[in-house]
Amino acid sequence: MRDIGLLLKFRLAFTVVFSAASGYLLGAPIFLWSEFSLLIIGGFAIVGASNAFNQIWEIETDALMERTKLRPLPAGRMRKSEAYKWALGLGLVGTTALAFLNITTAVFGLVSMLLYVLVYTPMKAKSPWAVLVGALPGAIPFLLGWVAVTGDFGIESGILFAIQFLWQFPHFWAIAWLGYDDYAKAGYFLLPSRKKDSSVTYMSIIYTLWMMFVSILPAFGLTGSLELSMPAAIVVFILGLDVLRLAVSHHREPSDSAARSLMFGTIRYLPLLQITYILDHYIN
Repeated sequence: MRDIGLLLKFRLAFTVVFSAASGYLLGAPIFLWSEFSLLIIGGFAIVGASNAFNQIWEIETDALMERTKLRPLPAGRMRKSEAYKWALGLGLVGTTALAFLNITTAVFGLVSMLLYVLVYTPMKAKSPWAVLVGALPGAIPFLLGWVAVTGDFGIESGILFAIQFLWQFPHFWAIAWLGYDDYAKAGYFLLPSRKKDSSVTYMSIIYTLWMMFVSILPAFGLTGSLELSMPAAIVVFILGLDVLRLAVSHHREPSDSAARSLMFGTIRYLPLLQITYILDHYIN
């Protein structure tokens, strides 16, 4: 069971499902357990399948890195055929569950899995642009919840997508900075210039500023039914300022400790932002 959890990356799946649940709660006129359960099951299954396919593809490179060499496939504790069964089974379950909600949701779920597995995964070894490609499926969960309950892909779901899309750059570059030497063992150079320099920290600041801007747009009546009161917008802005402060600190002191602080700052930013959106939606 522990190896299955490692194959499917339970902790990562939880954060993804949390984003999808947040999108659902923001878009739902009436909360229905049947819809919500299908979203949670479908979202978790799609993420689990994506992670399993990813690890099947990367068995050899995972064996080269300290952080991944003890995963069940490179360590030899699980056969590739068993991993394929989990990946294919969960992919089918996830797509089917999301299709019961609506076809648009199923398409988004399937596209996110295919982008992650067939484009992002092989591209990692070839170009830092893989981070941009990986940010596309990584940004889908927040909008997935909205589309699941509304069946509509409009300005509201686009804003939710943009927030999580922009958030991923300072988040992942901080991770890539910390794991630079380990990634290099597998031939992965995922920082913008392929090395630890000021271009990384500059870009983190730029993407953080854009993230802050997009996150408060719902306060100005430009995002349809996705609204945000001014007090909530102030909270969201302060949350963004915290990430910006850490990104600037990383630029001023380009060290692993500063990158680690930025990584943890981004980790707390997204769920706190989503909780703020939800509380504001239901209070107002």
